[in-house]
Amino acid sequence: MKISVITVCFNSIATLETTILSVKNQTYEDIEYIVVDGNSTDGSVEMIKKYDKVISKWSSEPDKGLYDAMNKGVLMATGEVIALINSDDLFCDNRALEKVMQLFSERPNLKSVYADLYYVAQNNTDKIVRKWKSGQQQSFQSGWHPAHPTFYAKKELYMQYGMFNLNFKLAADFELMLRFLEKHQISTYYLQEYLVKMRLGGATNQSLKNILEGNKECLRAFKTNRLKVNSLMYPLRRTIPKLLQFK
Repeated sequence: MKISVITVCFNSIATLETTILSVKNQTYEDIEYIVVDGNSTDGSVEMIKKYDKVISKWSSEPDKGLYDAMNKGVLMATGEVIALINSDDLFCDNRALEKVMQLFSERPNLKSVYADLYYVAQNNTDKIVRKWKSGQQQSFQSGWHPAHPTFYAKKELYMQYGMFNLNFKLAADFELMLRFLEKHQISTYYLQEYLVKMRLGGATNQSLKNILEGNKECLRAFKTNRLKVNSLMYPLRRTIPKLLQFK
């Protein structure tokens, strides 16, 4: 069973090679690696070309942002399972994809898998700053949701239920998981292991303003999918558990 691993990047020369090498070092063999670049000018394209034997497909052209690039990658993918690893993330286990694909192989009707995530320092990926332990599936209304970089889903879901909604600038990943898991109630499996390291400093967490805007978008995601949520309590239910994840 093939897995398509998608990396989107834009002027990511400082971290891109680490991401590529973390895919290169995976023990699972049937990997299609796709890199979608947003027309970088910092040497990222040259880095992609350097690893042309590792990368199955790549493109470099202007896009409408992170989620537009992810959609392009999904459309390019030919694997049965989609994995997304951004250009400032890396797998923390060389057997990460092997473990994920074993679950899909053993459970033919399984539609998705999610796992745990380490947040690490920007300049030191060995320094763990926060541990996101996803835990067993709960309702999104409770504040729970998986860490998106550890969310692996069958490509058929994107084709059946839609891809990333570009009306969401900060929380399209949240909206997609809400749509798949809560609205359409696809099957999922919690792999209780830390599979991905994510550098602190993503768009949603760059400022208090972005955090507030991210919460607003999450509330809008419930409305878009016609799912009920307590708009007063939800931001607290979502935020407090995340604060407790810091070491």
